[in-house]
Amino acid sequence: MAARRSSARRYAEAISELALRDGTEDAWSVVLDAAAAALGSSEVLRIVENPAVPLDDRRRAIRAVLGVESIGSVVDDLLKGRRSLGTTVSVVRGAALGPVRRQVENLVDLLLHRRRLSVLPAIAREYKRLLDRRRGITEAVVTTPMPLAADDLEAVRTQVQQLAGTTVEIRAEVDPDLIGGITIRLGDRLLDASVRGRLERLRSQLLAGSRPAHSSGA
Repeated sequence: MAARRSSARRYAEAISELALRDGTEDAWSVVLDAAAAALGSSEVLRIVENPAVPLDDRRRAIRAVLGVESIGSVVDDLLKGRRSLGTTVSVVRGAALGPVRRQVENLVDLLLHRRRLSVLPAIAREYKRLLDRRRGITEAVVTTPMPLAADDLEAVRTQVQQLAGTTVEIRAEVDPDLIGGITIRLGDRLLDASVRGRLERLRSQLLAGSRPAHSSGA
């Protein structure tokens, strides 16, 4: 696991330098996430990671998955949830579906050749972490037993941002087995303990816009 993260970090750092030079930081973030999602399905992986399938056939399958028509809707969905874009959505989309998409194709081809395609999601995460750090953004992972409405997510984001004192971007996850109402991980900090009462109090405080009360007694 540590070796994979180290490898992903090296790729992410190289990509970060390229994106910074070209002014395509947001486009890279979006397309890396889109490519990781598109290539992560079991159906696609059965083809592209099967050494019995000729390499040229696997490359064609990847190019089909990462084509403008195939990946465009994924990119658009991702852009809807990005609040921290450094430029306008139209500019990011143009770069994402143009030069950056082709560069990501080359990256995926390299990973395929090196038999490291499984590291792509980790590269996307490491790149996003580097980009957020440069911009002073902290990611908060909000986990709930079922999807939260957009208004609830925004309320959570606002309150966590006040608690953190920095710009916060929410990544929502669903865990049906979660005990309690909500868990929030802010960077390396877990803002609750997974106990039903504490979680419910935290959820109420966040959504009501209050801070935890401090007892004056022992």
